[in-house]
Amino acid sequence: MLVNSATRRTDERHQRIMTAQLDAPVLDSDRLEEFAGKVAGDQAAAYNAVLVYLGDRLGIWRSLATLGTTTVAQLAEHAGVAPRYLQEWLAAQAANGYVTYNAAGDTFHLSPEAASCLAEEESPTAMMSGFELIAAVWAASDKLANIYTTGEGLGWHEHDPRLFTAVARFYGTMYRNSMLSEWFSAVDGLIEQLETGIRVLDVGCGLGVATILLAEAFPNSTFVGFDYHEDSVRQAAAAATEAGVSDRVEFLVGDATSYDGTYDLVLFFDAVHDFGDPVGALAHTRSVLAAGGRVVAIEPYAEDTLEANLANPIAPVFYVGSSALCVPHSISDGGAAFGAQAGPARLVQAFRDAGFTSAKVATSTMTNLVIEARA
Repeated sequence: MLVNSATRRTDERHQRIMTAQLDAPVLDSDRLEEFAGKVAGDQAAAYNAVLVYLGDRLGIWRSLATLGTTTVAQLAEHAGVAPRYLQEWLAAQAANGYVTYNAAGDTFHLSPEAASCLAEEESPTAMMSGFELIAAVWAASDKLANIYTTGEGLGWHEHDPRLFTAVARFYGTMYRNSMLSEWFSAVDGLIEQLETGIRVLDVGCGLGVATILLAEAFPNSTFVGFDYHEDSVRQAAAAATEAGVSDRVEFLVGDATSYDGTYDLVLFFDAVHDFGDPVGALAHTRSVLAAGGRVVAIEPYAEDTLEANLANPIAPVFYVGSSALCVPHSISDGGAAFGAQAGPARLVQAFRDAGFTSAKVATSTMTNLVIEARA
């Protein structure tokens, strides 16, 4: 009896396996090879991202840019890195196309173009902050696994501290290159007002990079930066002192509905889509605007549908950042969870729902939407 039962169970298991095999899709070998190659390439890039980040953290890229062409021993001495580790690191960068190797001289070379991306912080093509940001997101992977299971949120302040400096560096490049020449110049009369002198509020100011740049550019205006993350506010205040603009810049701690005062201009730099209650936050903003005042919000470029967004070559990084940072923070803050690819229609509607009678996209660039709203 027991033997018959065991035999029957074995037969049933074999039948299930055969059925599953019959139902399995037939794989296209060419497409399989193509996709497996993509995954392998992505894995290599992700693996090397750790080493690229170490190159930034340890100053290796800057040393390479200074030396140009170098031996392992020369670079090790200049950068203060152990030669054996550096030998393997350089081999990895050569294999991944970040440096070139000359076998005749046993030397490595960093091109000027690569240096502009990897070693020059003030370069308009500086990209090292992205690797620091990757390190911060990896550090939060256990927390992300937890919230993806529970549906809870993950606040900005709960992330690895590298997130704050990485984001400041990342957006600092954009602010220096786009804030005045592309974004503000598209808003009628804004630069002229700032030159004359107005009172400005930057909500969600982070480390204060944009606020300080504006204070340097427009000495007749005064600025207040507001952020709920206390350590960021502390660092922003120190940076303002170092930049020599603390006489016209103040940084305060608080959330998106706790500030007061009266302002001619309220700014949001990549912040509206992160709020748990964007409409409530914007309604509070409307209450502090002076007569004739306005709001300018910089948001990631997006279309209004997923299908259209997927045609944007920058969408992969926007969606990844949104999945790891923007949506988790918004859920922790109340849950609207617009995401970094909310799109102009949804963003403009949030302003209108908050009571702004005039809200529009003033301009768009390859990477950003600029929204202007008036009460």
